[in-house]
Amino acid sequence: MLSSIQSTGNKDTRSGFGDGILEAARENNNIIALTADLAGSMKLQGFIKEFPDRFIQCGIAEANMIGIAAGLTIGGKIPFTTTFANFSTGRVYDQIRQSVAYSGKNVKICASHAGLTLGEDGATHQILEDIGLMKMLPGMTVIVPADYTQTKAATKAIASFVGPAYLRFGRPAWPIFTKEEDFVLGKAQLLAEGKDVSIFACGHMVWLAVEAAKILENKGIQAEVINIHTIKPIDEEAIVKSITKTRCAVTAEEHNIIGGLGDSIAQIASKKLPIPIEYIGTNDTFGESGKPLELLKKYGLDAISIANAAEKSIGRKS
Repeated sequence: MLSSIQSTGNKDTRSGFGDGILEAARENNNIIALTADLAGSMKLQGFIKEFPDRFIQCGIAEANMIGIAAGLTIGGKIPFTTTFANFSTGRVYDQIRQSVAYSGKNVKICASHAGLTLGEDGATHQILEDIGLMKMLPGMTVIVPADYTQTKAATKAIASFVGPAYLRFGRPAWPIFTKEEDFVLGKAQLLAEGKDVSIFACGHMVWLAVEAAKILENKGIQAEVINIHTIKPIDEEAIVKSITKTRCAVTAEEHNIIGGLGDSIAQIASKKLPIPIEYIGTNDTFGESGKPLELLKKYGLDAISIANAAEKSIGRKS
């Protein structure tokens, strides 16, 4: 099954968002795109060209953008706010909590340039806390797709349900290996079956989890790789099914290990089936400026680190 997972090319996940919102807007006249002076970076050029009357340039005023979006929902519009993940969450958390989550507004918060792979822009822009911030908000759906195709599918999916959503994606060109029709909101994607260890990953880390599983396969270790693209609501059934079989796990995320995917998996395991879990992510630290792949390696978020963590988790089985 691992051998069938092949990249068909590289493309940034933010382009998946840009193509996804354009397709969704063609099907639904209520979709509005808003940006905080980052239309180009958010790949909105196609949307603006086709639907100029449904685009709002808010300028560098993210809090105002969230307020405008919340107001638009009252008239039945479906606003998609767009800026970098750091500015989409940390800068406007109060507005999101009060005007969107608490009020249950149908706002889609779309955030690019997340995690270490933002690269040279450095620690001030590489937010590593946003998954935790957003998943703690009652009623907030949180999605972290794995590649261009899945980001496109997720963008169209959040346009079709009513409620606040946070969609997190990235800047660098990344391998494309999923199919659009395989994305189901709230349902984990089983990429490879295995009996020795479960690897749960999200975002860019899913491809690295696949690479790690191939490393392990060469050592005679069968890893089960599961793409947890929907962090909330999380697919508890799929997680319990996997760990019941493997009895140990690794979680991999481009995020602080405090408050992210790993914590969600551990919470489920602690209630259903306590097992050894190793965590791949940043360890209570900010990032720094550098090349994306070099940063992932330095902070222990590469395929070799995932494979090593899997072997350690297996070794901890009682």
